[in-house]
Amino acid sequence: MTGGDDGGGRPPDDRPPAVDGDPTFGDTWVYEGLVGGIPGLGLTARGAVAVQVAVFEALVLGVGVGYGLSGRALAAGTVAVAVAAAGSVAMLRIGAAARGVDLPSAHSRLLFGSSVEVLFGVLSFAALTTYLLAGGRPTPLAALIGAGGDPPAPVVFVALLLLWDVCYRSGTAWWTALVSLWRSLRYRVDGETARRCRRIDAATAGFALLELALVPVVWGDPLLVGAVVGHVVAVAAVSTAATVLLGRNE
Repeated sequence: MTGGDDGGGRPPDDRPPAVDGDPTFGDTWVYEGLVGGIPGLGLTARGAVAVQVAVFEALVLGVGVGYGLSGRALAAGTVAVAVAAAGSVAMLRIGAAARGVDLPSAHSRLLFGSSVEVLFGVLSFAALTTYLLAGGRPTPLAALIGAGGDPPAPVVFVALLLLWDVCYRSGTAWWTALVSLWRSLRYRVDGETARRCRRIDAATAGFALLELALVPVVWGDPLLVGAVVGHVVAVAAVSTAATVLLGRNE
């Protein structure tokens, strides 16, 4: 059983299902809601990620070949596509696990319904693009969006799209870790619930670790390398703290 002041049940409603027909809107990540909200699409989670990879990689190759981008820039784009896709898989698994945990509804509303992960994504996207466009050192990412150069508009569009995709998933990892810490400080849980929560915390730390694949892409720019590594360390530290504190409340 869990502790809390608002109960764990959610009233039934007739809202349409999101990915794979399980969660409902307001009980999902924004990413899940978008996929599940496209009329007639009916994609499974695996199908949604496959489409994401196919479309984004086609865009990378299309602008890369069409505008003669360097092999390093193409590699940077492909890594960004892979990190975003792996992040989508992690989001779907963590979301499903979080909805299956016996916690009060306030936890689910905070994690999904607040959409704070989008705010964090917007803030990191704005900070990153400002830095690159304002004259950061010439890494492949900077080259893709035109810092120190004048690339065609389609190249800039695809680069910014990839940057947003990665930043949104970074924001989701950070928000999940913070909500987990709040959960551990607020609620008392039984053994089974604690076990499930620990798996979510471990998955969240793993979610952040995926972004270490971006380090070679930004290598040569100490600030960007520090930002990526610092984000990973911070998410892992908060997730670990959430797990440790959870044991005190069983």
